Amino acid sequence: MKNVVQIKTIIFFFLIIIGVSCNTSKKDKAYTNVAQAEASNNEKGLELIKQKCYACHSVTSKSHDEIIAPPLVAVKRRYLRQYNSKEEFVKAVSNWIVNPTEEKAIMYGAVNQFKVMPKLPNSLEDAEAIATYMYNNNLEKPSWFQNHFNNEHSNKSGRGRNGKGKGNRF
Repeated sequence: MKNVVQIKTIIFFFLIIIGVSCNTSKKDKAYTNVAQAEASNNEKGLELIKQKCYACHSVTSKSHDEIIAPPLVAVKRRYLRQYNSKEEFVKAVSNWIVNPTEEKAIMYGAVNQFKVMPKLPNSLEDAEAIATYMYNNNLEKPSWFQNHFNNEHSNKSGRGRNGKGKGNRF
């Protein structure tokens, strides 16, 4: 009798292990599908940035004087200071891309210097792909950017011109 109970117990645990193993493979497939979707969205975001953003937010300019819009790395830094979560960041950047207005601007120095970004025919889906890519990845910096940023933000206030100027609201 004791042997029968032991055998039934072993069979029971064996069946549980098999059942859990089956569920794990389904979970692995689900994780793989999510990872593939994220990789696909990541590629789409980068392609959209290359097609739609770098014309103005150039990473190849030789100096700050040659640019017509702030580098995306600067945009990312500024938005991360105000929007802590990925969800908030993506929503804010996407909303700006789809409908940039002076009232929604948070980069006051950039708006003072370059004016408000023109409204371009971007879908919300494309804007979200761009914003998600920006959030998830290290963005390329122009060669001059770090020196410029250090000079403009040496007081660490993030207000530009050492806290004395371009960071002021319109």
